[in-house]
Amino acid sequence: MKARLKRMILRVMSPFLGILGARTEARLERLERQINILQDKADRNALLGAVPLVNQIRTLKKISALSEVEFKVFSQWGEDGIIQYLVSHVPLPNKIFVEFGVEDYREANTRFLLVNNNWEGLVLDADPELNAKLKAQDICWRYQLAAKSALITAENINDLISSSGISGDIGLLSVDIDGNDYWVWRAVSVISPRIVICEYNSVFGIKHPVTVPYQPDFNKTKYHHSNLCFGASLAAICRLAGEKGYDFIGSNSEGCNAFFVRKDLSDGLPKPSPAEGYVRSKFRSSVNEQGVLTFLSGSARLDAIKDAQVYNLATDQLVKIADLGEL
Repeated sequence: MKARLKRMILRVMSPFLGILGARTEARLERLERQINILQDKADRNALLGAVPLVNQIRTLKKISALSEVEFKVFSQWGEDGIIQYLVSHVPLPNKIFVEFGVEDYREANTRFLLVNNNWEGLVLDADPELNAKLKAQDICWRYQLAAKSALITAENINDLISSSGISGDIGLLSVDIDGNDYWVWRAVSVISPRIVICEYNSVFGIKHPVTVPYQPDFNKTKYHHSNLCFGASLAAICRLAGEKGYDFIGSNSEGCNAFFVRKDLSDGLPKPSPAEGYVRSKFRSSVNEQGVLTFLSGSARLDAIKDAQVYNLATDQLVKIADLGEL
């Protein structure tokens, strides 16, 4: 049970807590532990079921697109399979990862690396209960996993990583914070990951290198109620990757994550242009001003945010999305 749900239940039951009090709280704690145990067992079963897929992927010499190797165990979409393909083709002397934007880490890009490949790493999230949530799971004692709760900014990201004892050449970095993704990855200098996964916003199209303007406390719902104006376009992320010495390898088939490999290690991997690798997302997560899902898709998503401002990296200007022209 998520802590948020537990708090909601406690608020509803508050008139009765004078009678039930600590006994009710203890029951909720036991229920939460039982759910975590069941989830851990389900995770182990899913892990066993993925073994044939991992073995099959390791035998593949060359692929034309990352969608050919997708599968999901712990990732939100098919990133687990893509990562398995990349780690079997890129030399990785230091099997260390850093991932930020993990919520409770039940669904994450690096969890399969942790439990299947026995990597170690650091996860970061703004949730102040991150450590408590991880300690309730069996991965905390089974594996080398560090966690920090912090609002991640371009100013603090290097200190957050280096203070955890991680620096230099590492295996993988995963960036997914629904906002300042471009600005935070641009600021990262204390590590040199061989593989990078960075979320992009496909609603911004492929023609323009645009990102939301940098705000240390960026919140996508506050920036635009629809939750559609966040992050950066694939063109912006690929532009940054090139500046940092990475080749674009492709996108996941859901159109939200881009994959990069350091140029000195990318031989034999697909190298589409941003236009070739762009995938328009089909998931419909837009909301109205009351926070209710509106299920917008296609051009309706773009129309909803046409008056929002983005930063155009090509012109160094803030512009309305409507003024960009064709996306």
